[in-house]
Amino acid sequence: MVVHLIGRDNETGIIDGLRSIIRELNLSEDLVSTTICVSYIADTEDPVKYYGVSMSAPGRLPRKIMIAASCLGTWDSYVAGAVMTYFPSKKKDFEGTIQLPKRVRCQAFNLRRNESMRPCGSCGNLFGLTPCEKKEWVYGNCAEVESLSKLFKHVDDVKVRVRPTSKMYSDGAMLKLEGRVRKDLVNWLKDREFTWRNTFYIPQCL
Repeated sequence: MVVHLIGRDNETGIIDGLRSIIRELNLSEDLVSTTICVSYIADTEDPVKYYGVSMSAPGRLPRKIMIAASCLGTWDSYVAGAVMTYFPSKKKDFEGTIQLPKRVRCQAFNLRRNESMRPCGSCGNLFGLTPCEKKEWVYGNCAEVESLSKLFKHVDDVKVRVRPTSKMYSDGAMLKLEGRVRKDLVNWLKDREFTWRNTFYIPQCL
């Protein structure tokens, strides 16, 4: 909504707008994203910018549920495949990580401290982002994931260049992995006494 109201070209305005909302709400860090990321093709005039925020969830299990659901029902398939390579644990029979083209800018910002951030080790492993920090956050948690997912969904020229090249990646292997993550999601939801009907809510723009 903030991007829609301010305009996606106004990167600084969007960040300042979100920071203002966070200050006014004064909510727990578990309920508010702390990081925003912007991704776009840097070597073009007036590039379209795509934004994403870090995952906000009150606890480990809710976070796992949100990441699994996003992999299956929200994120671009290549982004989801990269995340599921490591989520909920590193796979030995699947490799879906990708190498982001150098012409793509993917930059995260801390919304509380109002400063740019280097990618964490997880984003380095998933997308080849360098230089990156040694610390690895939960795979799928970072703002880079949502931001790049939106970029890949809308810019075909970038998406065709990031298809995983590993011999352990194929469309069939991806389908099998989705099935495994789907089973995990069902079990995690059962732990919360929630029966899932195997459908996802798709928000519509007003």
